[in-house]
Amino acid sequence: MAKDLIPQEIIERKIFIIRKHKVMLDIDLAELYDVPTKVLNQAVRRNIKRFPPDFMFKLSKAEFKSLRSHFVTAKYSKRRFYPYVFTEQGVAMLSSVLNGERAVQVNITIMRVFVRLRQILFTHKRLAHKLSQLEQKIKKHDAEITAIFDAIRQLMSPKERQVKKIGFETDQD
Repeated sequence: MAKDLIPQEIIERKIFIIRKHKVMLDIDLAELYDVPTKVLNQAVRRNIKRFPPDFMFKLSKAEFKSLRSHFVTAKYSKRRFYPYVFTEQGVAMLSSVLNGERAVQVNITIMRVFVRLRQILFTHKRLAHKLSQLEQKIKKHDAEITAIFDAIRQLMSPKERQVKKIGFETDQD
């Protein structure tokens, strides 16, 4: 695999979950593509039919305020308009509206990060499922072990043995 233009770790830090979608902000994408945010958004507006709501949407005031509260950097706070965010499909579509070799290379790297995040999420889901199954087995075994210990305690209880012996001896008298 060729060396990525931008380290994947940097891209991972620019992916957020908003409205249950993994998204990237227009300002972060513009930075990665090395174009002004205004230029990126103009290219999108000129090709708006390529960006349905599941590819791109504008943040609400509350979403933007919440996002800004997580960051101290001025980059997010000096916006006059609420930013656009792009889902994985929207980022893929950006490569068709932004021209240039850098746009292509950055887009390839971003797609690799999204795929890797999806694989990690799948692995975590499988692991959580296996852990749940193991918990159920342990609970079942705990109940069985408790029953075994109770039976052993009953067998070892001296009071019950004496009562049975006495009862047996009185029958033979």
